[in-house]
Amino acid sequence: MKNSRPMDRRHFLTAGAASTLAVSLAPSLQAEVSSTNSAKNTVKFSLFADIHHAPGSFFSNAPKRLTQIQERAIREKCDFIIHCGDFCHNPKKETGFVKQFNDFQIPGYHVLGNHDFDGCSDEETFKAYRLQKNYYFFDRNGFRFVALDANYFRNEDGTFTHYSNGNYFKYRGNAISVIPPEQVAWLAETLENSPYPCVLFSHQSVEREGKSIKNWEEIRNLIDSVNARHPGRIRMCVNGHHHRDFIRILNQVIYFDLNSTTHEWLSKRHDLFPKEITEKYPMANHTVIFEDPVHAIVTMDSEGLIKIEGMKSQMFLGITPEKAGCVSADSSGRPVSPTVQSLETRFTYR
Repeated sequence: MKNSRPMDRRHFLTAGAASTLAVSLAPSLQAEVSSTNSAKNTVKFSLFADIHHAPGSFFSNAPKRLTQIQERAIREKCDFIIHCGDFCHNPKKETGFVKQFNDFQIPGYHVLGNHDFDGCSDEETFKAYRLQKNYYFFDRNGFRFVALDANYFRNEDGTFTHYSNGNYFKYRGNAISVIPPEQVAWLAETLENSPYPCVLFSHQSVEREGKSIKNWEEIRNLIDSVNARHPGRIRMCVNGHHHRDFIRILNQVIYFDLNSTTHEWLSKRHDLFPKEITEKYPMANHTVIFEDPVHAIVTMDSEGLIKIEGMKSQMFLGITPEKAGCVSADSSGRPVSPTVQSLETRFTYR
């Protein structure tokens, strides 16, 4: 891994941050879309992650949260909506919720998360999400957006198997969350040959060294090498999965660890929610819940602007991990918070 100097966000901001709301829906793949914004090739999109629609399990109110995200996207005149995985635990069964996303008036894009394969096969999930391929790119308003899929585990013989019907639950350690060589080669070609600046989306993180995607270093080296040849080619990488709110800047690339729009999973159960909730949603007492669907709106332009408009919420019923007898910080030292932070900056690429 060549030298990457992290820059503390507090020392990097060049303009104030604002709170906001945003995000969700629809299909599309590798099609070029003509610009609807004129000056400076500006694009604006709604971004969320980990809404976890699992009726009878999680107290997520996912359809309502999705509606709030969609309504904000309309008000903000977003060009598209994209989520970073764990959208629905059984897409084959929950057709109404998936349709709410797929058929919305603003184009929407799926990035696949591990829990999207809990209740059905990988092929059934791809079909429900209208994906011709599980990793893909689309071009919009002079930018390229790349959706990756790290939902593979490595077999002992060196082959790779995609998550399907919850098969990944029995694997641990270096076996899970790997981007296979074929996809890495495709990514290298996609970035190298892109006529536009790129944004990468994945469910698991390439920013958390050794704590998420297992071949993170290979992906980060690829990003840095492409940017060395083509300054500003890759401008931002966004992931979900970890249910934390964190931004890190490495070599003029923003790495956005995007919070769950819904809740945080706890290592042990608690009895702090009313019985009427836990009887209907048995997994609720393994979570702390955010009152509002925290997410972001992102605006970018060809002159180097990257603006993230996050939002703040509160913990449902004031119940925090500490009150539930759990530690808030994860293995990377990032605490649970009902927020998505904001950032506005402008890079000069040379």
